[in-house]
Amino acid sequence: MLTACGKAPLHQQESYVFGTRVEILIAGLDEARARPAAAAVLREFDRLHRTYHAWQPSELSELNAAIAAGRPHAVTPELAAFIADAQRLSASGDGRFDPGVGGLIRLWGFQSDEFKPVLPDPEALAAWRNARPGIADLRVDGVEVSSRSTQVALDFGGYLKGVALDRAAGILHSQGVRNALINIGGNVMALGDKNGEHWKVGIQHPRQPGPLATVELLDGEAIGTSGDYQRFFELDGKRYCHVLDPRSGEPVTHTQAVTVLVSPRPAAGTLSDVASKPLFIAGPEWPAAARKMGVDQVLRIDSGGRVQVSGKLKARLEFVGQAPEGLEILP
Repeated sequence: MLTACGKAPLHQQESYVFGTRVEILIAGLDEARARPAAAAVLREFDRLHRTYHAWQPSELSELNAAIAAGRPHAVTPELAAFIADAQRLSASGDGRFDPGVGGLIRLWGFQSDEFKPVLPDPEALAAWRNARPGIADLRVDGVEVSSRSTQVALDFGGYLKGVALDRAAGILHSQGVRNALINIGGNVMALGDKNGEHWKVGIQHPRQPGPLATVELLDGEAIGTSGDYQRFFELDGKRYCHVLDPRSGEPVTHTQAVTVLVSPRPAAGTLSDVASKPLFIAGPEWPAAARKMGVDQVLRIDSGGRVQVSGKLKARLEFVGQAPEGLEILP
């Protein structure tokens, strides 16, 4: 996502959190009010990142260790609520989104800041497929978490950035900020407008520099993208991306990118982050998956570079240059 430039001055703060670049833009306030509001958001991002890190010491890693040992574990009310919410969203995506597959992510080498071009041990991968652990195996009783499977390992990498968008919106509103753009590595939420103009973001082209298209966001809308072009490795000419299908245990190969735009609603940020994953994994079946998740503005680019877009999102897109050849518009 690329934020569009504007003539009016904006307050901007950046950081590096959740393994990506984070940007807060605030319009319509002087520095004395905008700076502490943006700083409060970045502090919350840092807290979420440290508390729920999947492979460094954290509250989440403590829970994963207890699950692996077969012990019930008491967690904070916040983490208990995250698990319950993620279970609900996983079910709505027919299990294609599953934060309980941290062990699979580790096997493929994606629980690391650098990815080595090495395939998983075949026997370990076969054992994981045979066990098929997932977030549905967890039981939350108040703040006590237990699991039917000791192989469940939580990884909120496809969930927490969306939660952070919603948290940021709440913090900014509480600080009197009504006009802002929050960008967490391409997961974006718009609040209000940019000095009288809509916030405009770009949808990254998965194989070319720069955006494929731009779209103006309305107050409270959120947009999220899953792609095979940021977290991946290549081996023998084949690309292995970080989006893994929990059903097969393999990286998805039929899709380059999926972008979803979520209309204003409670937890719009969370849904924008989550929904792109099951739609990416669903591939050609994404329209049915999108309807089940309550999402009606979607753009998908398949492995051959062909673009599919829902009619509702197409009406709002401005393609950079000519519209893609063979563009398919779906209901």
